[in-house]
Amino acid sequence: MGYLSPRIMLIGKNGQIGWELQRSLAPSGEIVALDRDRLDLADADQIRRRVREIKPGIIVNAAAYTAVDRAEEEPELAMAVNGSAPGVLAEEAKHLGAFIIHYSTDYVFSGHRESECQELITSSIGLQKPYVETDKPNPLNIYGQTKLAGERAIEAAGVPHLILRIGWVYGTRGRNFMLSVLRLAREQEELRIVDDQVGVPTWSRLVAEATAQIIAQIFSPVGVRNSLATELSGIYHLSAGGQTTWYGFAREILDRVQHLYPNYGCLAPERLKPIHSHEYPTAARRPSYSKLGSDLVHRTFNIKLPSWQDSLQMALESDLR
Repeated sequence: MGYLSPRIMLIGKNGQIGWELQRSLAPSGEIVALDRDRLDLADADQIRRRVREIKPGIIVNAAAYTAVDRAEEEPELAMAVNGSAPGVLAEEAKHLGAFIIHYSTDYVFSGHRESECQELITSSIGLQKPYVETDKPNPLNIYGQTKLAGERAIEAAGVPHLILRIGWVYGTRGRNFMLSVLRLAREQEELRIVDDQVGVPTWSRLVAEATAQIIAQIFSPVGVRNSLATELSGIYHLSAGGQTTWYGFAREILDRVQHLYPNYGCLAPERLKPIHSHEYPTAARRPSYSKLGSDLVHRTFNIKLPSWQDSLQMALESDLR
């Protein structure tokens, strides 16, 4: 690998993070961006053909099967996309001498940190500590299981890699919680939102910008620093600061939209009603606590995302009209 400006194979260009990556990665090299029509991650043979045709120096996989509840009914497809495809990409990257960046999820954790003897350390969400990279995964649902399988497939390939775990991702395009809240707040007179699941909303643009910063540090002006790429390989958590519940996130969205865009037409934040998870049953179980601690990525790459509240303000000011 000795590209002055490495060719970047970006998978999932129309997703929340992939869309942002097209802009943030532009200074890093030539981007070959693929959508689902050009690359079916459920087709291992097609993956191999595409990688060999493109011959990238960096593979950035921003695509995934993200329908958490539907995955319970389609475990084979979810596993093909989330579990098997990353392993195929990693094997091809190793063959080319390339570097791979892959996004995983907070849903690889159960929401209850346990000791080696499986005794619950704390039963209080308020006393929970953020999950760190060395904590043992224990996914509750098919989606989390398939994402964990993808992580392990990449690690098993022995290729220089970064696995960035993220959670509660939102943006101003695509399908996500923030846009759903804004749509429903214009259609309904009351919203009932779960208030007993804790995590950290993270803006897709900040994830993309952090990825670009990481690549800039691993790739020198004269090409890939192979030893550094190998030395820094591993799993990193990337999360905004603070924590909240889905209800708290929804309340903050409406508070800030009401202030920024008084004529937007949303219901008043007071018309939000907090509920327990059992009042909103879903096919897939969710972790009650999934905050990711980002100290390692801060120490290693000097990257620290702003608080989720400040990030939300920036997102709403940037694109929402």
